Amino acid sequence: MLRVGNASGFYGDRFSAMREMLTGGPLDVLTGDYLAELTMLILARDRLKDPSLGYAKTFLRQLEECLGLALERGVRIVVNAGGLNPARLADAVRELAKSQGLDPAVGHVEGDDLLPRGQELGLPQGLLAANAYLGAFGIAECLRGGADVVVTGRVTDAALVVGPAVAHFGWGAGDLDALAGAVVAGHVLECGAQATGGNYAFFREHDVTRPGFPLAELHPDGSSVITKHPGTGGAVTVGTVTAQLLYETGGPRYLGPDVTARLDTVRLTEDGPDRVRIDGVRGEAPPAALKAGLNRLGGHRNEVVFVLTGLDIEAKADLVRRQFEEGLAPDRRPAELRWTLARTDHADAATEEAASALLRLTARDRDPARVGRELGRVAVEMGLAGYPGFHLTAPPGPGAPYGVFEAAYIGAGEVEHTAVLPDGRRVTVPPAPVTATAQDEPEQEQPDGDGTEAGGTDFGPTRRAPLGLVAGARSGDKGGDANLGVWARDEPGRRWLAHTLTTELLRELLPETAELPITRHLLPNLRALNFTITGLLGEGVAAQHRFDPQAKALGEWLRSRRLDIPEALL
Repeated sequence: MLRVGNASGFYGDRFSAMREMLTGGPLDVLTGDYLAELTMLILARDRLKDPSLGYAKTFLRQLEECLGLALERGVRIVVNAGGLNPARLADAVRELAKSQGLDPAVGHVEGDDLLPRGQELGLPQGLLAANAYLGAFGIAECLRGGADVVVTGRVTDAALVVGPAVAHFGWGAGDLDALAGAVVAGHVLECGAQATGGNYAFFREHDVTRPGFPLAELHPDGSSVITKHPGTGGAVTVGTVTAQLLYETGGPRYLGPDVTARLDTVRLTEDGPDRVRIDGVRGEAPPAALKAGLNRLGGHRNEVVFVLTGLDIEAKADLVRRQFEEGLAPDRRPAELRWTLARTDHADAATEEAASALLRLTARDRDPARVGRELGRVAVEMGLAGYPGFHLTAPPGPGAPYGVFEAAYIGAGEVEHTAVLPDGRRVTVPPAPVTATAQDEPEQEQPDGDGTEAGGTDFGPTRRAPLGLVAGARSGDKGGDANLGVWARDEPGRRWLAHTLTTELLRELLPETAELPITRHLLPNLRALNFTITGLLGEGVAAQHRFDPQAKALGEWLRSRRLDIPEALL
């Protein structure tokens, strides 16, 4: 058995988690995921200011207090904190260790950075970062080479777990089922406390004041048990693991550089308190192309928020729009103006804030001047000539650049995946020897079965109630698309959900999605549906396209919506 823990789900996660995981119980490997689409843009801007940067500096500060502890306990550390500069971070780890009188073996993985070869690979001009998502075998090479610490750039999040398993169990590229099982375990761990009750729909059922971080007990066949250190907060249940499996995934095939994991074969079973077994995962050959994340500056944006209080909210909002449009000089108009009215006001409210709504103006343009002083000038000039009670949440600022994320696909053979071992040797990691055409099931609008399964489609009397009383949900972003996973808590709930929550009903419940393409997938083993809503997030999180730019709360919005639910489920 191999015990692999997680101490970071994003750049900015709980700083003390590394020490907590090292001291809380036995571990063989401790991983940390520091990268996201937005993080790569942040690191790219760091690198523009100083070419020696481009990595997650928080990791070094954590290591400053934990490296000796990890070496003493024989725990190897594997992180993607190298970001855009894994070689420099590896050197920084060595320098830190030397200053403490320690001598760890440090390896790193590189080759994901496509920017130096952008023209050769046919990438667009003007990119700040271009990184392929590498697989697990470079990490495994470093560990086989004796590394105590392995830092990578952009690898798949699950690779941080799969790599140690490959090194420990001796799996090869053909061990698809075992690799797929480890990918699923890695996906559960990658977001830290989201697997132990964080961001969980039914959070009131557990004490999640300070959830512990998760770990996986991996076995030679790729099966695993998800758990956490004894005495830590939160909970590990079939529900918390299901929620994380649905997060930022799509259909039954979960594509990766080493294997395609079949999410429709995953079996989850309780294995005792705070223990969930994952088994039955089947693997297929990976696609021939690697996903690459491309980051560039899209232009500049600014925001002005008008506070509308009391009566006539809609009329006040209309007056603001008309006055603002009239005050803009035609040759200084931003390329995009977006108005959003949030009706946060309550009738006959006991406080002024509760009586107020927010009218948000978002402006975008490639010219920073058009979203800076000019925008602020027009808003401020309305101060004594506008609606009654005119005021803003804050004075208009100068505007700020925003980023755009795009996905591209590069032939795996075009990417120079390289493991740099602790002794300096460079090992080229070949692409998967057998690949398959990337595909997934088309949109499924009918529930599994033909309606004749036990219970049929007659679910008895219904009552109008929020969906969240009988279903959980978790949502997130994938570039400009939103992922929305919804699951039922028992088999009757699954049958009702599969028959009821069609894409048409989803559009009714979430009007923002009405004009967008939606793909629905069924995952019966997880009692779940997974939706992909194409284009909901515009050009990605950095572009701040909507109120919730990462769709983090999209699932909770859906759970709050009312529909006719069978009384038997309620």
